[in-house]
Amino acid sequence: MMSKLILFNPRSARSKPRIPNSILSVAASVEGLFEYVIVDGNMETDPAEKIFSYLAQNEFKYIGLTCMPGPQLQQAIPISKKIRELYPQIKIIWGGYFPSNQSKVVLHSGFVDFVINGPGDKCFPALLDALENNKPYELIGNLIYKRDDQIVKTKKDELYDQDQLPLLPYKKLNSFYSIGKYLGKTYLGSKTIAYHSSFGCPFKCSFCAVVPIYNGRWKGKSAKMIYEDIRYLKQHFGGNAIEFHDNNFFVSEKRVVEFSQMIKPEKMVWWGEGRIDTINKYSDDSLALMRESGCKMIFFGAETGNDEILKKMDKGGTQSAGQIRSFAARMAKFDIIPEYSFVLGTPANTPGEVMKQIDQDIAFIKEIKEINPKTEIIIYVYSPVPTEGSEMYNKVLESGFRFPENLEDWIGPQWDKFDLRKNPLTPWLTPEMIDKIKNFETVLNGYYPTISDVRLNGFKRNFIRTIASFRYKTGIYRKPYELKALQILWKYRQPEIEGF
Repeated sequence: MMSKLILFNPRSARSKPRIPNSILSVAASVEGLFEYVIVDGNMETDPAEKIFSYLAQNEFKYIGLTCMPGPQLQQAIPISKKIRELYPQIKIIWGGYFPSNQSKVVLHSGFVDFVINGPGDKCFPALLDALENNKPYELIGNLIYKRDDQIVKTKKDELYDQDQLPLLPYKKLNSFYSIGKYLGKTYLGSKTIAYHSSFGCPFKCSFCAVVPIYNGRWKGKSAKMIYEDIRYLKQHFGGNAIEFHDNNFFVSEKRVVEFSQMIKPEKMVWWGEGRIDTINKYSDDSLALMRESGCKMIFFGAETGNDEILKKMDKGGTQSAGQIRSFAARMAKFDIIPEYSFVLGTPANTPGEVMKQIDQDIAFIKEIKEINPKTEIIIYVYSPVPTEGSEMYNKVLESGFRFPENLEDWIGPQWDKFDLRKNPLTPWLTPEMIDKIKNFETVLNGYYPTISDVRLNGFKRNFIRTIASFRYKTGIYRKPYELKALQILWKYRQPEIEGF
């Protein structure tokens, strides 16, 4: 009889559930080897109740869960802790960005046994096999665990050929949760597919959580494989739009062009994440084909209008303030909306320098909106990522900043939104600076309401823009209570947290 395991996807901040690709990848890796059930926190009123109803059967030996920073910890931590208390024999295995980057605090918690450090397609089934058969696991790649009081990290595997990995078990997922309920209405379409076509990124930006895990490596599925998966979801479940949640979908122009040619006849709208300096090298023909194939919007990390800070961020490539400007204009010619994210409040030598840079970035953002008013702006407050050797992270440590040493502190009120980059605990940022950033964001979102909020009709958009007009044009951002009230009343969507 096969051993049983639970695969758990904790609830995220998104207002609509998305197909849990990470859990499905792990499920695919153990198909036929272990019997498993899937529990999706985004689809359950009380996922803990579902998990403990399974455990009460006394047939399950393992639980594996994926955990991103932020809201997923609110379920991952207390549920894991309670499992350890009630079922100490259960092996608890975490994967995802948070445990990979914060493995020490996770493993020292006492209620997590192993961390999957990066892709688990081969590591996870190999670990389960070792535990099942009392075999050594020290040579299994992509694994972090605790031996005595020491944290042990095994070698990192090369990134796997994505076309050679097993197909995601959509039918199995559909037996637990109707896939149709995952394909929600968004700005892109009435039944939007969430899809992950690659792993990693070939760049090493110092503020990015991907860098410590993939170290500048990238591997993607072929255009043909992507198309076949998408077409399957369209034909069987009615998908009519796509969100590519790759860290960098546009690494290969050839792959993007091939996919665009294949998907064009399907009449599907799609969105992805890329880099300005990469896509700026694409030919006009490639960009035109992308738009014709349904590419409506692309998310870019613009980060800042300061070239010196871009260098400190180890942004890599050739990205500069001048290129950010010209690229926004170029996207307008192809009717592709650039979604620019900015990171405000990076560390500096003095508070005056920090505030000066915040003011400069605010002015730069307004300049971008003049160049291409359709540019969507996403604003984050800088939060550190533990990237060893980074000049910016060294500056962070010099300021006295430290991450929590207790895992449960991550779900305390002062840390629960830290990795959403909305509630920083960074010593160099004063309340005045945070207020200025958030108040400007409120005014900006009033004057230029995000196009991705499908709940805002024409009247609401015009009304809130009129109310915000004086503040935006004069630069008086302080205490925009009237705009905050309207955003609460109309449940204004925050795309930086909720997506589409």
